Amino acid sequence: MTTQPGWYDDGSGAERWWDGQGWSDERRERQGDTQSGPYAVLQVSLKEKFMGTGSNNLVELERVINYQASLGYRLHTITTASSGSAGLGGGERIQATMVFEKLT
Repeated sequence: MTTQPGWYDDGSGAERWWDGQGWSDERRERQGDTQSGPYAVLQVSLKEKFMGTGSNNLVELERVINYQASLGYRLHTITTASSGSAGLGGGERIQATMVFEKLT
């Protein structure tokens, strides 16, 4: 499955450019209903807490999934990748890439 290059909702209400292979750092305000195709690809950066509990990562993923559901999409695939480095104040950064499929 290949997702075509284009602007896609990044889960925050803004759009981010997908070049067909990866995300650019370029973002813009959401331009209407850009998710008219059969798939939407979103990427969410998560950070594990260095100390304590309650990173809120599951809350953030749930928020993105519920938002896409409100647009008529269901979660098709989710993959995660670790950066292998700690962020400011410790804690590992994880990138979650989700593919949503339009319900017909």
